[in-house]
Amino acid sequence: MTEEKKSVLEGFKAFLMRGNVIDLAVAVVIGAAFTSVVNSVVKGVINPLVGAFGTKDLEKYRSCLKGPCRTNEAGDVVSGVPILWGSVLSAVLTFLITAAVVYFLMVLPMSRYLARKAAKEAQEEEAEAAEIALLREIRDALVAERGGGSGTVSAGSGPVPDPGSGAGARV
Repeated sequence: MTEEKKSVLEGFKAFLMRGNVIDLAVAVVIGAAFTSVVNSVVKGVINPLVGAFGTKDLEKYRSCLKGPCRTNEAGDVVSGVPILWGSVLSAVLTFLITAAVVYFLMVLPMSRYLARKAAKEAQEEEAEAAEIALLREIRDALVAERGGGSGTVSAGSGPVPDPGSGAGARV
C-alpha cells in the first residue's frame, strides 16, 4: 500500500473516530423521528384547524392555471394545469413548526447555558487576574521593604521572580 493511500485511510479513520460523526448520526436519527411528530401535528391539529375554514386536507387546495382542471378517479390530472399551492402551504407550515420547536427547545436553552458558562469563566479569569495583581503588589512591597524602603534590592538578596514564572526566590 502506498504512503498516500495509507495516510488517506488513516485520515478517514480519524474522521470516523471523532465524536462529531457520532453526534451527527444521532441528530439524523432524532431528526427523522421528530419529523414524524411534526407531520402528525400538522395532519392532526393544523389541518383540522384549516379545515374549519375549508377542506380538512391542505393538499386539496389548488388552483387551475390553464383551462378547467379535471382529474380522474385515481386523482391524476386529465386536463388543465393545476397549481398545488396547498401542498406548498403544508410544507411551509411543517417547516415553521419544526424550526420553532428546534429553536425554542434546543437552540435557545443551549445558547443561554453557553452564555452563563462564558460569564462564569470570565468571572473566574477576572478573579484569577486580581489574585495575580495582588501577589505582585505583595512581592513589590516585600522588595521595597528589603531594600530599606528605597525601592532597591539589597546586595545579597538577588532577584524576586514573577509569581507566574514558577521559579522560587533566592535567599
